[in-house]
Amino acid sequence: MELGVIGLGRMGQIVANRSLEAGHDVIAFDLSAEATAEAAEAGAEPADSVADLCDRLGAEKRIWLMVPAGDAVDATLADVEPHLDGDDVVVDGGNSHFEESVRRAEETDAAYLDCGTSGGPASAEAGFSLMVGGPKWAYEAMVPVFDAVATGPEGHDRMGESGAGHYVKMVHNGVEYALMQAYGEGFELLTDGRYDLEMESVARTWNNGAVIRSWLLELCEEAFREEGSDLGDVADHVAGGSTGTWTVREALEQEVPVPIIYQALAERFDSRNEGRFSRRLANRLRYGFGRHEVARRDDA
Repeated sequence: MELGVIGLGRMGQIVANRSLEAGHDVIAFDLSAEATAEAAEAGAEPADSVADLCDRLGAEKRIWLMVPAGDAVDATLADVEPHLDGDDVVVDGGNSHFEESVRRAEETDAAYLDCGTSGGPASAEAGFSLMVGGPKWAYEAMVPVFDAVATGPEGHDRMGESGAGHYVKMVHNGVEYALMQAYGEGFELLTDGRYDLEMESVARTWNNGAVIRSWLLELCEEAFREEGSDLGDVADHVAGGSTGTWTVREALEQEVPVPIIYQALAERFDSRNEGRFSRRLANRLRYGFGRHEVARRDDA
């Protein structure tokens, strides 16, 4: 399949690279000439602009957008739209709000797929989990690429109509907040509790057969191995919060109680003040799965 990839940050490069490795032809563009050159070195055909990328694609264009959520998506769509018709497919693989995805699907001539993408840069080798919303025919047309970018055929599915993919990803992120908070609180109790424990040893042991084993717990083990049981100079500051906020707002609108997700979100915001081990671990875990910058303490 011939695929156009617009947006070649960490995640966009992975989309391009995994598609190339699966034998697909990739035409790539980014506002950064350096990012476009990096994709070209991996085997993609570089484009000079969005218009150039569209011109290089044949009929029935397949385009994957991996640009920051918000205005950047609308601006890119405005550039792409004149080159598209109803036989084309556009995938938004970013963290867009599901209601914005519904609006864009209605306004775009091409079939619009909202694709929640989980796994972060750490999943470059294993592949992503892809939650897709939009027309069934468009999803089926993109299956060869989804197979390549995801962990495989089991790593993606069509969640439903337009907006469903980003809706499921929004709730996924709320669950992620809660899981990180639970691990953080458990290790905080162990750290301040009755015994002198090695946190890496605890995490490793739990990861081998325990009910609570998971990839996030593997990242806890990694964090303690690299930072030490006391997390060294990792600060009590957890960035992010937009998708968790969306989740809580949706829960309020649907009158569904989500107290654990809400509390995890509140803890994240409170971390902009000072002081808890659990939030320092959450800070470090965000590096583990998303390679987000680790805030460090100045007084360590």
